[in-house]
Amino acid sequence: MTKDYLVNMTMGQVLERNAKNYPSEEALIYPNRESRYTWSSLNDEVDRLARGLMALGVKKDERIAIWATNVPQWLTTLYASAKIGAILVTVNTHYRKSEIEYLLRQSESNYLFLMDSFRGFSYVGALNEIAPEIASTPKGRDISSEALPFLRKVVHLGQSPPPGMLAYDEVLARADEVPPEALRAVSGSLSVDDIINMQYTSGTTGFPKGAMLTHQNIVTNGFWIGRNQGLSQKDRICLPVPLFHCFGLVLGAMAALNHASAMVVLDIYSALDILVNVEKEKCTAIYGVPTMFITLLEQKSFNTFDLSTLRTGIMAGSPCPVKTMSETIERMHMRDITICYGMTETSPVVSQTTQGDGLEKRTGTVGRAMPGVELRIVDPETGTDLPDGQIGEVAVKGYVNMRGYYNLPEATRDILDQDGWIHTGDLGKFDQDKYLVITGRWKDMIIRAGENIYPTEVEEAIRHMPGVSDVAVVAVPSKLHGEELGAFIIPDARGADITVRHVKSYLRPLISGYKIPRFVKLVEAFPLTASGKIQKFRLREMAAELWSTARK
Repeated sequence: MTKDYLVNMTMGQVLERNAKNYPSEEALIYPNRESRYTWSSLNDEVDRLARGLMALGVKKDERIAIWATNVPQWLTTLYASAKIGAILVTVNTHYRKSEIEYLLRQSESNYLFLMDSFRGFSYVGALNEIAPEIASTPKGRDISSEALPFLRKVVHLGQSPPPGMLAYDEVLARADEVPPEALRAVSGSLSVDDIINMQYTSGTTGFPKGAMLTHQNIVTNGFWIGRNQGLSQKDRICLPVPLFHCFGLVLGAMAALNHASAMVVLDIYSALDILVNVEKEKCTAIYGVPTMFITLLEQKSFNTFDLSTLRTGIMAGSPCPVKTMSETIERMHMRDITICYGMTETSPVVSQTTQGDGLEKRTGTVGRAMPGVELRIVDPETGTDLPDGQIGEVAVKGYVNMRGYYNLPEATRDILDQDGWIHTGDLGKFDQDKYLVITGRWKDMIIRAGENIYPTEVEEAIRHMPGVSDVAVVAVPSKLHGEELGAFIIPDARGADITVRHVKSYLRPLISGYKIPRFVKLVEAFPLTASGKIQKFRLREMAAELWSTARK
């Protein structure tokens, strides 16, 4: 049996094909930075950066973490690292000090590319607090840090690098130390099955884990995501979603790369910015979570913009309301907009609607299985198949499956069984046409506006708060974000007056803002099973009833 659904090309090979076939066509546009690349000029800079990385000492399978918003250097770093077989480790831009320290240590990252700061939080300051040795390291020398023992060099994505760090342009300049033939030799030795991307996700249990993804995983997935939208070199995708997430990196950058579609990349999400640049750049597609489309449609100046060039796009991350989908198709001209479903561990998309699907399928389902992907609905307890129409756990098998979690074999075995099936923890069913319908989750992971959050991490942070004896965090249904976080707290003698404001104030410097509970309820005890375990499903029921009037 031939696997003709596979692309069987490395990321670098696809980029070089585009540079050859569409050299003068636009590839990347950063409208807020007045930066534009054709496929030819993009490939040239990527090659220079790849050679610069080689001169820096980066080798195949070493890990390069990138902590930045959608700046122009983000994608060039992705493509350059892939050309030499290094593994790009994506970092959530909302991370705080303890989170970035955990990620750099757990991933054993050797290099870090970072911007100066984001929304008032200094990335450079946080890094120097973790590893003060960086500031005293002579430029170009390897870092020796007790807290980050694997980290060797830090590259600053700005004009004036802080002490101990290199500038991005300095890495580019070092390309002259490595001949083009050396880069071609390294690139030619790579396999499509090499791991080149590591994305941190809460998965279905525990703290964030690095899902290891290959060229084949994300290049082939990107191809089919684009095919289902009918993308070509004539399309121009407005991309306001973060590149550190699979949504931006695979659904966006990989889909565009496969079909030579131009990307109009925005640093951060701004509804007005999107409308301005869709009109200015004549975009044909927009990517976003349902919340984003709701805010676009609610803009007071919405009707002053010409959005007639729009045709398609992707809405994903949480269920799409019928009203939002209807208005997106009608008022934004996005007649071919699609819905996707998946998880980081599956590269990520395992099912998608297509251009011909009606409104019911685009709001009531998440489409059919992608080519090369098998989907099953199984009993969560026994693993046996369930008939169509019956709700069970969604299981996935195919080229999309990750290679595992980095350095976490037990966690890998928890989600990936011996027969090669990933158990998603999501509950769903097949309708009469074999479209997948997601109905909820069997496990505790919370998804807020497309961001995976595992309650254990948030609970651990709250437990250290003065006045807290114990805490349980659960999902609260939200029309705007899909889910919000609610915290049930058992206070000790000092915590009788704990409020939401106290919890938010305590957590704000410790964890990312999207992980902070919106709701708090003080309780005397948790509902327990006979064996003494907290009945989270009972707490979810209580949360839905308690905070239903506050949902938006």
